[in-house]
Amino acid sequence: MTEADTGDAFLPAADELDAVRSALIEWYEADHREYPWRETDDAYPILVSEIMSQQTQLDRVVDAWGDFLDRWPTVEALADAPRSDVVSFWSGHSLGYNNRAKYLHEAATQIVEEYDGQFPDTPEELQELMGVGPYTANAVASFAFNNGDAVVDTNVKRVLYRAFDVPDDDTEFERVASDLMPAGDSRVWNNAIMELGGVACEKTPSCDAAGCPWRRWCHAYETGDFTAPDVPTQPSFEGSRRQFRGRVIETLGEYDDLPLSELGPRIRVDYGGDTGREWLEGLVSDLADDGLVVVNDGDDEPHVSLKQ
Repeated sequence: MTEADTGDAFLPAADELDAVRSALIEWYEADHREYPWRETDDAYPILVSEIMSQQTQLDRVVDAWGDFLDRWPTVEALADAPRSDVVSFWSGHSLGYNNRAKYLHEAATQIVEEYDGQFPDTPEELQELMGVGPYTANAVASFAFNNGDAVVDTNVKRVLYRAFDVPDDDTEFERVASDLMPAGDSRVWNNAIMELGGVACEKTPSCDAAGCPWRRWCHAYETGDFTAPDVPTQPSFEGSRRQFRGRVIETLGEYDDLPLSELGPRIRVDYGGDTGREWLEGLVSDLADDGLVVVNDGDDEPHVSLKQ
């Protein structure tokens, strides 16, 4: 196979591309993991699922997603909610990175106030929403409107690297993913290729057990070399600053207002010394800078509350 044969050195020959595409879509449609957000094309629940799924395992998102939509079933309901309620929900469901809750609330407000409640439907327009980056915008455009580009996440990179020997280079991954996706099929295609990376082409592949539809074309399956690009290691959550930020939010969800001297012992049993008042002031200051809490001067010391 040469680049002249296909127009792309990393894809099968042109006369094989339709078979490659059909094999993946048929495999996906025959059997795939059933997540509730895959059963809708409503942009609002899809956006909620995408924001929740950032750095969070999908199986952990399912219950939180359902509870969130029970509480705020429409984008208008979310926009009308106090931000503090949304942030408290996020922390209470251990979704992490509470800024995502703030941005989701702000995006809902934008949609209601700037778009009359109608979601923009292109990746470029969706990126105008608060907290919606290129990946999330493209995912929502794909799954809600079938109007997206090829999604390239860690799973997709692993698939392309192994199956078609694409080098570990973001530009190449984007280009090959785009060339591979059939025009006008971003909804099913992006779901399918991410599913392939999630259940068959994992870090430890299960090609035969999962019935990988690309075995006949796969470079790794042919050579037995299943190396893949390095995946960044998620820093430990236990004892992290991120964990204590979440505890502050969760605690303030139970108490309308707390002085620092009462907040500290409630978020860590070893409060004091290097993890005492100065440490807590820095933690609270960061949360205030992120628009999640408010610090007010009390009679004797600062008091903290969730931002409404």
